[in-house]
Amino acid sequence: MNRELSWLKFNERVLNEAGNERVPLAERLTFLSIYQTNLDEFFRVRVGTLMRQDKSGKVIRDNKTNMTSREQIDAILENARNLDIKKQSIYDQVMGELEPHGIRIINFNRLSNSEKSGLKKYFVSQIQPYLSPMLIMKGHQFPFLNNGDIYAFVVLKSKSGKVEGIVPTANKVFSRLIEVPTRPGTFILTEEMILHFVTLLYPDFTVEEKSLLRVTRNADIDASDIYDEDMDFRDAMENLVKERKFLDTVRLEISRRLSDDAIDSLKKNLDIKKKQIFLSLVPLDLSFVFGIQKYLEGNEGLFYPKRTPRMSRSLDIKKSLLDQVEKKDVLLSYPFESMRPFLRLLQEAADDPTVTSIRMTLYRLADRSKVVESLVEAAENGKEVTVMVELRARFDEAHNIEMSHVLEDAGCHVIYGLEKYKVHSKLCLITRKKEKGIEYITQVGTGNYNEKTAKLYTDLCLITANQAIGHEASQVFDALLKGETIKKTETLLVSPNCLQNKVLEKMDAEIAHAKAGEPAYLGFKMNSLTDKDIIDKLIEASEAGVKIEMIIRGICCLVPGIPGKTDNITVISIVGRFLEHSRIYRFGTKDREEVYISSADFMTRNTLKRVEVAAPILDPSIRDRIDDMFDTMMRDDEKGKILRNDGTYADRNTDGPLLNSQELFYAEAYSREEKPLPGAGQAPAAK
Repeated sequence: MNRELSWLKFNERVLNEAGNERVPLAERLTFLSIYQTNLDEFFRVRVGTLMRQDKSGKVIRDNKTNMTSREQIDAILENARNLDIKKQSIYDQVMGELEPHGIRIINFNRLSNSEKSGLKKYFVSQIQPYLSPMLIMKGHQFPFLNNGDIYAFVVLKSKSGKVEGIVPTANKVFSRLIEVPTRPGTFILTEEMILHFVTLLYPDFTVEEKSLLRVTRNADIDASDIYDEDMDFRDAMENLVKERKFLDTVRLEISRRLSDDAIDSLKKNLDIKKKQIFLSLVPLDLSFVFGIQKYLEGNEGLFYPKRTPRMSRSLDIKKSLLDQVEKKDVLLSYPFESMRPFLRLLQEAADDPTVTSIRMTLYRLADRSKVVESLVEAAENGKEVTVMVELRARFDEAHNIEMSHVLEDAGCHVIYGLEKYKVHSKLCLITRKKEKGIEYITQVGTGNYNEKTAKLYTDLCLITANQAIGHEASQVFDALLKGETIKKTETLLVSPNCLQNKVLEKMDAEIAHAKAGEPAYLGFKMNSLTDKDIIDKLIEASEAGVKIEMIIRGICCLVPGIPGKTDNITVISIVGRFLEHSRIYRFGTKDREEVYISSADFMTRNTLKRVEVAAPILDPSIRDRIDDMFDTMMRDDEKGKILRNDGTYADRNTDGPLLNSQELFYAEAYSREEKPLPGAGQAPAAK
């Protein structure tokens, strides 16, 4: 299956949650907004890349479906247009269901004359003074349109002929949602008010046509060419981030139908084709839904029942965490368990006199990062702190640049990744000098060191004093400091040299067991599956009789259930309240099983073009716990959809109560504290 088209299927599953009547009504608004922001980023990154390839004149083909860049673009645009129709239907459905709760986005035509008069006065006094209407005519260049901003576009007529006008509607001075004074809970969007009263902005003209516009710009900046020993990499990245704002338009959305002449003018000025223009009959930016949610606060039945991460029973937060980890491995499961123990561990390491150094890779951080605070304090306490900050974390470049300044100012040694490889691993190494010598405490995670996303994403965090793991983690950092990648490992799986090949070897071992007539098993959970070498090996394993279970949230380029080929493979996707983000690798049946958690999806960019780390789970009780989590998710028939051999996703066949794995994991986390799960009666039942 083509990667891009598979991703669109994933985003459709997000959109389906907006239309899912079992999801609380106010939360369905969130899924609508997530669907849109996902699609915006997809156009900026993936479609932007394909368009750049197409313009290069080179024929570049997808290695799984043989589609050219142009064929992929055309298929994406067609699919996106169909999804827009579905989005409109779901949006209308959700907004209709909000009306009995006193919420309505109203059209001007449904207002009384007195209400229109009152809003006109409001517009003239509170909005018009902050607007900057522009004319587009000879001698006046078409203005630059910022990515994602909404503009009012008008075709104007005067005695001397036709001209066009553009009015930016984005402004921090006024609210996006304007409440009609005579109708509490009834709102008009600011951009619609501006478009309605646009005639007041051009008093010497007649408005012949009008529409709202929103452009999506390419974000495919390439940092691969900026490495130069005479150039500061951070400064170069800052320049690239600035350049991104001015890249080509990849999509134009309009809110009303326009004449062919107006469309031709927009095509020329924005340098796009007609097929890149989308007519949207819902608001062009759905972020206003969070304002509606705020208005509905207090109506608990419209929101998910409250859930807060619980403390892990594996640790006593009141005692030394460093000493506890030395005695036993610890697994934290976010968001069901709190990130606080890891943050406390890092803070303790910053203060502990036996700790000599802390090494860490950082990819995406929270705005007020406690991780950074602890690293700064450690450096100020005289410890050697080395931080690998990946400046090429897309859309987080500016924030990471800012954090790198903070860390450097505190005395941390900051490095910025490698010339050819992004560093995407989630690795922290604490070195202690004890009486017996050097001891390592290592943390390996599946998600970023981000306190905010730890409450929203499902991730796993292993903290271990296993010295073999610590020794290889130290070698990983030694290589990074020299601008290299580790070439050989015994315990960890580390890309780009020691992950894909080792995964394939372990899969070959299962194939051998199956061919010998023995039970064989492979299980994988991740965000995406696109690596063709691994896909081919999975097909080979299925043909040999290996039972394969996969939980792939997003892109899956392998089609399961093909007779004689992939009929031993089951693939499900879970899209629920929390973003499924953990990566789990399982090799072998229970009697000889190896389990890893990892930062790497099975995508070529992860397995061969990034530095990623997978760590073995050596503690039998933790291994059993991960197995149980995996098996539970495979049975999820509330949020889990099964991928069929025709490439579509379908509900699971089920008898009895539905199982929501995320809800069950939270119920277990609360029960370990002997506390009731808040609002459990409102949540789907668990088998």
